[in-house]
Amino acid sequence: GNFTGGADLEWCERRLLARIHSLTLGKLRKAIEPVTAAQFMRWLLEWQHASPGTQLAGERGTFEAVRQLQGFEAPACVWESQILPRRIAHYDPAVLDQLCLNGTVGWGRLSPHPGTVEGSEGSRRVTPSRAAPITFFVREDAAWMIPRRAESSSVIEGNLSPGARDVLGFLRQRGASFFPDIVRATARLKAEVETALWELVAAGLITADGFDNLRALIDPKRRAGQGRGRDLRPRHSTGRWALLFPGESQDRTQAVEPACRMLLHRYGIVFREILARETLQLTWRELLIGFRRLEDQGEVRGGRFVDGFVGEQFALPVAVESLRATRRQAATGQMVTVSAADPLNLVGVLTPGERITSSSSRFATFRDGVPVAPITPLPSILGAPELQAG
Repeated sequence: GNFTGGADLEWCERRLLARIHSLTLGKLRKAIEPVTAAQFMRWLLEWQHASPGTQLAGERGTFEAVRQLQGFEAPACVWESQILPRRIAHYDPAVLDQLCLNGTVGWGRLSPHPGTVEGSEGSRRVTPSRAAPITFFVREDAAWMIPRRAESSSVIEGNLSPGARDVLGFLRQRGASFFPDIVRATARLKAEVETALWELVAAGLITADGFDNLRALIDPKRRAGQGRGRDLRPRHSTGRWALLFPGESQDRTQAVEPACRMLLHRYGIVFREILARETLQLTWRELLIGFRRLEDQGEVRGGRFVDGFVGEQFALPVAVESLRATRRQAATGQMVTVSAADPLNLVGVLTPGERITSSSSRFATFRDGVPVAPITPLPSILGAPELQAG
């Protein structure tokens, strides 16, 4: 390589090179002055485009927001009502539909439902709910997704309704299918198939081409055929339904580094405590190996970036520089309100106070990164100046 800055090719003894590399990493770690948890929280609100003036826009902005949030599970009903509009100015659901239909983005539940794992009791039946957790994933960089092992037929059949079992069996046999085809093949009423599809989504077994397929299930007005004028939407979407993981398998170790990159893109700086609300199937020990490997490759920085937390911390170089700039900024008293189901709800995790349970009806408010209102009613949120500005 080139070690002294000369033009000629040079050679270095391996152990000496490893020592130089180790000293360089140590010097880089010591050169970083950690920030407080409040400063980091204020910066994180800007990093995820939730602060006023940092929102994204258009198709590119929608894609970037989804890419940053991929892998985080939140109730299905809050994605388009609270999480995405918080980050995207003038959010348009049609843009998300287009990203899904052209194969750029997918969605589904990745964490296993208690009723679909070995050893689950019959009382843990899968029931359709608007609060069922789902997430998005960008298909071209979704190597962090780990397909769950195939659930046994006895477990699934014991915890799903007869209609859901029929629909699941049809999709396994025929593959991706439109709603009318499923209705005709299963010989069930449309309402029964709707409930069955919603049940399978809640179980984390199926997905669909477009996100409007999910809207058609969770919107009670569309299910009832209500609405008029521009509010009148077709009861059923045109997208196809398919298995989320159609029998594919993957080496667990191959998902470690992609998962590390995905988390770094979401938080900028990652350490053990910040993952408290994540539902990844990888352990911190596995992720730690991946982060160290990325640091050795020069892709990330290791060090003490946020004060008050034990253990190793890792950051993107651009996040370190951005955090330094934020630290030099004076407090403005800016208030930001996010949903309790938002990944930015880190009250009791990064900041003082009791944790706020993930819910579509609860909110957390921060002033300069410090929580000031553990629970905020929805009406006051809708009238908040920062939401109007966003």
